[in-house]
Parts: sequence; C-alpha cells; structure tokens
Amino acid sequence: MHVDVPTLVLIPVIAAIAPLATRAFGKWLAIPVVIFEIVLGIALGPSLLGWVQPDPFIELISDFGLAMLFFLAGQEIDFEAIRGRPLVRASLGWAISVPLGLAAGWLVDPDAGAVFIGIALTSTALGALLPILRDAGMLRTPFGVSVLAIGAAGEFLPLIAISIFLSGRSPLHAAIVLLAFAVITGLAIWRASRGDGRRLHGAIGATLHTSGQFAIRLVIMVMLALVGLSIVLDLDMLLGAFAAGVIARLLLAGAPEQDRRTIEVKLDGIGFGVFVPVFFIYTGVTFDLEALVEDARTLLMLPLFTVLLLVVRGVPSALLAAPGSHVRDRVSTGLFGATGLPIIVAVTTIGVEAGDMDSGTASALVGAGLLSLLLFPLIAIAITRSGSRRPRQESNLRPRD
Repeated sequence: MHVDVPTLVLIPVIAAIAPLATRAFGKWLAIPVVIFEIVLGIALGPSLLGWVQPDPFIELISDFGLAMLFFLAGQEIDFEAIRGRPLVRASLGWAISVPLGLAAGWLVDPDAGAVFIGIALTSTALGALLPILRDAGMLRTPFGVSVLAIGAAGEFLPLIAISIFLSGRSPLHAAIVLLAFAVITGLAIWRASRGDGRRLHGAIGATLHTSGQFAIRLVIMVMLALVGLSIVLDLDMLLGAFAAGVIARLLLAGAPEQDRRTIEVKLDGIGFGVFVPVFFIYTGVTFDLEALVEDARTLLMLPLFTVLLLVVRGVPSALLAAPGSHVRDRVSTGLFGATGLPIIVAVTTIGVEAGDMDSGTASALVGAGLLSLLLFPLIAIAITRSGSRRPRQESNLRPRD
C-alpha cells in the first residue's frame, strides 16, 4: 500500500496543534477541538494548500477513528441513568424528527437524495458532544443526563435507519438481517450483564499496569468483532461499534472503581488522543470546498441545512425536555440535540458513493453539521450558565456506576 509521507507526517502535526489552538482561543471563546481539527484539515487539504492528500492508509485509520468515536459513545452511556422516561422522551423526539426530516429532504431534493438528507437531519453528534459536556462539567448533571438520552436516541436510531433504508437491500431483507444482528448482540449484552466477572476482573487488575493490558485488548477485541459482524452482515459498521461500547461498559461494570476509571482514561487516550482526531482531520481533508462554493444554490444550502437541523432535530428535543424544565434549559437542550456531524458524514458518504447525492449537497450538509458543532454547544452552554439555575452543580447526583 502506497503511503503519502507528507500526509502521514502532517496529520499528527494537525492533531497536536488543534488542542493548543483550543487552549489559546479559550481565553476568549471555548471552541471545541474538533472544529480546529476539521478546519486545519480543510486548510492543509486539497481544497486550499494541498499539503495533505487523501490517502488509503490514512482513510483506514480515519474509519477506525470513526468506529472508536461511536464505541466511546456507547461505552459512555449510563443506561441506569437514562432508562425510563428520559429515554422514552428522547426516542419520541427522534420519531417526531423523522417525518420532519424526510419532508425537508423531499423539498430540497425530491429524488433519491431525500432519504439521505432526512436521516442526516435526525442525527445528534453524541460522540462529539461527550467531551464538550464533560469539559463543561455538565455530563453528570440532570441536564446532562437529558442531553445524553437525546444523544443516545439521535445516534443509535439513525444507525438503524441507515441499516434498513440505505443498505441497498429491500427494507424487509434489511430488517431481517438487522434482527439477526440484534439477536446476536442482545445475547452478548445479556451474557456480559449476567457474567460472574470475578476471574475477568482479576485478570484486568493483574495486568492493568503491565504490558499485558488485558482490559484494553479485551474491549478492542469486542469492538472489532462486532464491527466485523456488521460488515459481514452488510450493516453500517458504526452500529457494531456502538453496541460494542455498551457491551464493554457491562463487562467492566463489576471491576473496582479505581480500575474502571484507569481503563476509561486509557480508552479516552487511545480514542480521543490517537484515532478520533484522524477521523475529524480527514473529514476536513476530504471536504469538497470547491463543490460548495462554485454554485450559489449549493452555497445557500449551507445556512438552510443549519436551520433545518434546528427545526427537525432541535425543536422536538426542546419540546420533549424533562417536565418542569426552565425555558433556558429547553432552548439549550434543543441546541445540543440539533448538533450533528459524524452520522451526517457517514450518510453523505454513502449517498455520494451510491450516486444518489451530488457532492455539492453532501458538502453543504457536512458544512451545516460543522457549523452546528461550532455554534450550537457554545450557545447552549452560554444560555445555561446565564440562568439562575446552575446545572453544573453535581452535589445531589449519585456517582457513576
């Protein structure tokens, strides 16, 4: 496999510069690190300077980074905290978003691209929101739990829709294959939740600070196994990665708290320190800026899709926020719910490769996801912190299981 050496060198350079840029700009404005990763990818990629080029090897690492992002999202979800009413409200909000998204997609592109646009507009970037919520101290608050439920629905359910409607099979055939995957995954989740765990946790503790690193090898094995199963069944690999995160959380549930926290730090280091940045940088490198700006109609789609994300995903999320929520919390919840990017990238990639979506529309959708990730969380956090109610206070919350 040919590897472009300048690209191989500059990708980690961008990854190292991005958090420093975030820290420098943080004195005036808290910009998420992924924004710098994507923008620097665009600047150094073929769209502008041309120093970094699309490369099969880097693309492979990028795909693994995307899978790692969804794995960490699944691993982060505390189903004990969001089960019941929060998850029901979040799922209902997504169900309302679906017809709105399909209607918006049909108005923009009455042809085959309508389904791709509709599914993209119903997504929420849970994996990208997790570090933002964590850094803001909101992840373990009641407000954060509500956003977590919305993100879980907005990330998992679009993956189901992708597997059924965008797989190239008939919906019935795709549903049968998806059911088979669900049965296999469900059995794995049941086994992970019912296992004794003493020997497993003993092996984890014994190798946690040695070169053995059994826990890390185990969770990576689980992720790649389910990603591989997804590929064999011709489902979206992100579905397997997300499910693997849930299983990994259950496998580690009974381990000593200090061991769990150490494992979480190591997984964050592998994911957000190595592979996930490559996905966001490569998203910038492959972003078709020329297709976006060369046509006025395509360029106008950028603000249109940004507004549609608010209408299709944000409004239902705000309306179905926890009962008794302050107006500020509802608005912030809607803004977080309307933040999308990873699934938008996945859906538009599938659409362009299938010939059902032109590159300009795809670039406008990805650009809208980028704007949502840049603007919506910043506005949401500012609104939340400006109110008299302070959701960052976590003294009355139970610790993480």
